[in-house]
Amino acid sequence: MITVYQFPPAFGLPNASPFCLKLELYLRMAGLPYRNRYTLELHKAPKGKLPWIDDDGTAVADSGLIVDYLKRKYGDPLDSDLTPVQRASALAITRLLEEHLYWAVFYDRWIAAPGWEMTRPAFFGAMPWPLRLIVPRVARRGIRAELRGHGMGRHTPEQMHALGVADVDALAALLGEQEYFLGAKATSVDAVAAAFLANILMVPLKTPIKAAAVAHPNLVAYCQRMARQYFPENYSPR
Repeated sequence: MITVYQFPPAFGLPNASPFCLKLELYLRMAGLPYRNRYTLELHKAPKGKLPWIDDDGTAVADSGLIVDYLKRKYGDPLDSDLTPVQRASALAITRLLEEHLYWAVFYDRWIAAPGWEMTRPAFFGAMPWPLRLIVPRVARRGIRAELRGHGMGRHTPEQMHALGVADVDALAALLGEQEYFLGAKATSVDAVAAAFLANILMVPLKTPIKAAAVAHPNLVAYCQRMARQYFPENYSPR
C-alpha cells in the first residue's frame, strides 16, 4: 500500500500545498490505491519537504520524482500514448507552474500580510505553546530567504504579481477551448495544473493573481471540472 505523507487539509482544499495536491490528484487519476498520513514533521521527510511516500518500505520524496517512480513501477496509464511534442508541452507547463508561478503565489501566502494571517493558523494553529509562537516565525524567515534566493523575492510585490498574472494568462491561452491541457484526455500534467489552479481559485484570499485567473472562464471551468471528477467528496468549487 502506498502511504502518502503530506500536510493536513487547509483552506477548504484536500491540501493547501499544490505539490501535495498534485500527487494525490495523480494517484486518483491513475487509479492507484493509497492512504494519507497527515503531518507537519518535515524533519522526518527524506528531503525535509512534503510530500513523500512509503511504498511498502520504499521511501520516495519530491512530487515529480514520486510520479516518475509510480509510472515505472505501476505503469503509465495517463501519458503512455503522448507524442514527443505533447511531452515537451507538458514539461513546459509544469516548469511554468512549479518553478515560476509557484513563487509568486508563495509570496502572497507566506509574506504578504493578508495571506500570512490565513496561513499561520492553518499550518501552525494546532501546535502547542510556545511552538505555536516560535515555529511560524522561523518558517516565515526561511521562506523569505528562499524567495530571495530564487530571485522572485528580489522584486517588488507589484512586479511579482505582474509576473504571476502573465503566467496565468499564458495558461489560459494554452488551455483554450480544450477539456484538458493536452486535449480531450486527462494526463499527468493536468494533476499539476489543477492542483496549482485550485490553490489560486479555490482559496478565499484576494490577490491580483487570483483576479487574473477568475477573469478566464476556461480556467475556472477547468478547475471546477477537475474538482468534481477527482475529489467530489473533499471540496466544492467556488
